[in-house]
Amino acid sequence: MKRTALHKLLRPFVKEENLKWLPDSLYLKMKFRVIMGKSLHLKNPVTFNEKLQWLKLYDRKPIYTTMVDKYEAKKFVSEKIGEEYIIPTLGVWNSFDEIDFDSLPEQFVLKCTHDSGGLVIVKDKAKMDRAAAKEKIESCLKKNFYYSGREWPYKNVKPRILAEAYMEDEKTAELRDYKFFCFDGKAKALFVASERQKEGEETKFDFFDMDYNHIPVTNGHPNAETPPEKPKTFEQMRALAEQLSAGIPHLRVDFYEVNGKIYFGELTFAHWSGMVPFNPEEWDTTFGSWITLPSR
Repeated sequence: MKRTALHKLLRPFVKEENLKWLPDSLYLKMKFRVIMGKSLHLKNPVTFNEKLQWLKLYDRKPIYTTMVDKYEAKKFVSEKIGEEYIIPTLGVWNSFDEIDFDSLPEQFVLKCTHDSGGLVIVKDKAKMDRAAAKEKIESCLKKNFYYSGREWPYKNVKPRILAEAYMEDEKTAELRDYKFFCFDGKAKALFVASERQKEGEETKFDFFDMDYNHIPVTNGHPNAETPPEKPKTFEQMRALAEQLSAGIPHLRVDFYEVNGKIYFGELTFAHWSGMVPFNPEEWDTTFGSWITLPSR
């Protein structure tokens, strides 16, 4: 059976709600086979995506839960590199009905602390569709993000709602995300996420090496027609990313550059949960070669 046919046949059966009872290793082997179209090798992983699955299973430290909690991570990062890199917090609540919208500014961002999908960007509070926002946020609050890709750090994150200041760079008229792939405290590559809020356009991902040479690879999203220019604070962001990732086999450290100032985004242990292929495929092996797996 061809991969596309197998994928369509089996995909409904690897949904998190159907398979919560499965052990993590078996679930990941099944999902990897369906999504990636090949077997997952855990005894001798080679590729980046394979090694991310290994790390999910065998590199589990309590501090990782703090690092992926979007509220608690701010405290962790501010203690490491300084409060000046933290986007201002406007409030944190346990439920949508607790939010005091009158106290919030005209522009703000709502996000869930425990996942990567609960995001509501408000550019004009007067035009905000609160019913739609409530439906989206409350749906996310009910889910444990861990079960989707068995990313252990998320398993015990307390679901909450976080409000942050709305940020936008004057020059680019957007909030570009600079995501550094770090390995034992050494940045090896990054990608720039752009056009994420551009109506009618798909998000763009452009990969670069540490000399900011564009890498001919796609992963999840297409490249921009014109690669994003090098940010002014590139070297400083790189240094901060390496500082935050020291002693960790792999960590993706995200920053924003807003009007020449650096702001922390988030910390991610498993990019795309290790379930999205690279094109060309050899980059999966290249990224994988940068991960030195710790002893079990």
